[in-house]
Amino acid sequence: MQYTLKKSLGQHFLIDENVCRKIVEHVGHVPGMSLVEVGPGGGAITKYLLQWDDVAYKAIEVDEEKVQYLNKTYPSIQGKIILQDILKADMPFAGHFSLVGNFPYNISSPILFKVLEWEEHVDEVIGMFQKEVALRVASGPGSKVYGILSVLMQAFYKVEYLFDVNENCFNPPPKVKSGVLRFTNLGNPYEITNKRKFIILVKAAFNQRRKTLRNALKSTLPPGEHNEPLMDKRAEQLTVADFVALHKKYQQ
Repeated sequence: MQYTLKKSLGQHFLIDENVCRKIVEHVGHVPGMSLVEVGPGGGAITKYLLQWDDVAYKAIEVDEEKVQYLNKTYPSIQGKIILQDILKADMPFAGHFSLVGNFPYNISSPILFKVLEWEEHVDEVIGMFQKEVALRVASGPGSKVYGILSVLMQAFYKVEYLFDVNENCFNPPPKVKSGVLRFTNLGNPYEITNKRKFIILVKAAFNQRRKTLRNALKSTLPPGEHNEPLMDKRAEQLTVADFVALHKKYQQ
């Protein structure tokens, strides 16, 4: 059985077996763990993950044709695929689990917001991203590409840029280079109790990143005196800890 490529779903299939194995090798394989593959597509890394018979495996795939292909090609996957859009999916496991996937580039940022939503349950993420996005998420304060997802993901996860992936490793080759990131859950080290408000604060700060925080956060923070020195800085100058300090002072 063959499958077709759907540009509307941002599909680029990984065909380099060395890269497939390399991604799988970076997954923290622990006997008894639960593992979710996002967008298995044609099964490039799926075939390796299915060899782990000591793991509770599930896949989330939005393309029905790919689900049929995977069920016929890899019989052991039958009953383990959730036919759904990852952005609309319920949590695939009740307890803790890890995520792995060659994420569709057109929804890679929303997938990370989904990870944040599930953060208390997601121990690790190994994901392929457009290189530009991967570098942005892994960047630190002072960088021009440091932004919303840099702060939000690093508030809850250790973020590591693992390796580049050349465009020729895919069919069809994307017009951009790719990079693989690993996110390791840190157990909410900053003790953020209201994630929704923290996200609102960080988004507001970066949405007007050329302004000082005093101006950028006018409509986000409660009215009052905002005199501390942090308010004279721009969003890209603040560390994750600085954002948490603002959140705890004004939003709790």
